[in-house]
Order: sequence, then structure tokens, then C-alpha cells
Amino acid sequence: MKSLKFLFSFAFLILLLNSCEKDDDEIDQEKPKINLEIDGAFPVNCDTLYFGETFTFKVLFSDNAELGSYSIDVHHNFDHHTHTTEVNECDLEEIKDPVNPYVSIVDYDIPEGKTSYETSLEITIPSGDENGEFDRGDYHFFISLTDKEGWSTQKGLSIKMMDR
Repeated sequence: MKSLKFLFSFAFLILLLNSCEKDDDEIDQEKPKINLEIDGAFPVNCDTLYFGETFTFKVLFSDNAELGSYSIDVHHNFDHHTHTTEVNECDLEEIKDPVNPYVSIVDYDIPEGKTSYETSLEITIPSGDENGEFDRGDYHFFISLTDKEGWSTQKGLSIKMMDR
């Protein structure tokens, strides 16, 4: 009788252990990537954007699991501050106080299920606002990319914003 109880207990334990689901989903621990090395990427470090004109923002985003969204932040660099993502130095104008600097921060969604996404976004830079023309000079074009898990990466580009 004891061996029969033992056998039923052992069989029940085996059945119980086999019925548990194993979670095979791996946790994404890899940051997404911003690739500015593709053919026709724009802007890249030290490029010039022109007030009153439209340009095509072109970069390649990638992630090992799934991309989420990106944002573009354009702000003045009249004080010569830096972002740790800049690799090359660009020629900077003299330090100056901003009068009417151009500022833009816009978020964009990436279509669901993408692990790779090449942007082709038309962006128009206005010449000014109700306060007059925007300050010309040194700016930063800051790209932030976030994947579906919440990992993010950034690229800060030094650019000029001028009149043509």
C-alpha cells in the first residue's frame, strides 16, 4: 500500500511539473540603434538647414525586438553646450545671447511590428514667428529613439540654421 501511495504521489508530482508552462519569452535588454551612415542620410553632423525651406529627414532606425517611437528636438547652441553623442566638432560661431531662437520638439510613432524603419519625413522650417525672424546660427538637432520595451538611444547633431 505504501509503494502504491508513493507511486501515485510520484506520478502526480511528475504530472504537476509537466503541466507548468515555461516562459520562453526573452526580456529585451538591447537599446535601439540610429543609423546615420545610410545613403542619403540627412541631416548629419555639421549640415546646414535653411529657414523657410523644407528638407527630408532620413535615417535608419533598428531594434532587435520592436521599434516604438522617435522624437526630434531642435534647439539653439548659442552657448556652445554639447551632448555626449557628438563625435565630430563643427565650426561654431561666437557665443551669443538668444533673441528669438527656433525651438521644435515633435514626437512620431513608428508603425507597429517594425524592427527596421527608414524615415522619409518632410520637415518645413519656418522663417520666424510672431516675434520676428528666428535667430540664425548654431543649433542642435537631437534625435531620440525608443523601442517598445522602453529602451532609448539618442543622437545629438550640431547643425547650422541659416538663410539661403
